[in-house]
Amino acid sequence: MSLLSGCNQLKARDDINKGVQSFKNAQYEQAIGFFQEAKRLDPKLPMADLYLGTAYSYLVIPNSTDDANMKTANNAIAIFKQYLIDHPGDKTSLQQLASIYRNIKQPVQAKQYEMQVIQVDPKDPEAHYTIGAVNFVEAYNNAVKLLGENGLKDDGQGNVKMSKDTCAKIKAANTPLVNEGIDHLNQAVQLRTDYDDALQYLNLMYRRKADTDCGDAAAVKSDLAKADDYVKQSMGARANNEKKKEEKASHGVVTGQ
Repeated sequence: MSLLSGCNQLKARDDINKGVQSFKNAQYEQAIGFFQEAKRLDPKLPMADLYLGTAYSYLVIPNSTDDANMKTANNAIAIFKQYLIDHPGDKTSLQQLASIYRNIKQPVQAKQYEMQVIQVDPKDPEAHYTIGAVNFVEAYNNAVKLLGENGLKDDGQGNVKMSKDTCAKIKAANTPLVNEGIDHLNQAVQLRTDYDDALQYLNLMYRRKADTDCGDAAAVKSDLAKADDYVKQSMGARANNEKKKEEKASHGVVTGQ
């Protein structure tokens, strides 16, 4: 190792530390500058890529697809994809890519990366939950669109007033999404029994399932009963989680005598 390259490596690590501090202070653009410089000084420093991609991802504005935001998102995407080429199966990169794609309204790509997260770590409850949530949003949008074409608004109760034609269209569009979503949400709850958000999405997903069971009154009634039960389970889990947070926050605090 030459003296110059050794100095560059030391300077690169100093820039990494400065970048991390800027990141912690929410100075993401400044952090990007430090990480880019670290990468220039020491191209073999793998953490520079992960940190740089993460800093870009924090600048991505959720649900915005304007040119500036897409440029930022694509910068992050390119960095994480290259990192995956060099480090196949890196869970952090897969998670970041899924998150970025969700934020720029590309749910199909987001779900693909969550599926890869599950391949790497089948017991990741967040990945299972996210797939369920993404499927719900797509199923909900399908239902609202098709019901609107039938002159109806979603009632969240099986939409029994829809026409047979609309029923058939909703079945075709949403049955695979609903079944897959319920499966992944159930896995999320099995992995984390107090997962209140997953329980709430199971409620929402069973209301979408009620749409697909149109024409079968008993099935619709069963779906809605399950949805209501998941509402109760979600509320109970949320209350327990809040209690745990309060107990953790107050741990070790001595009250006045």
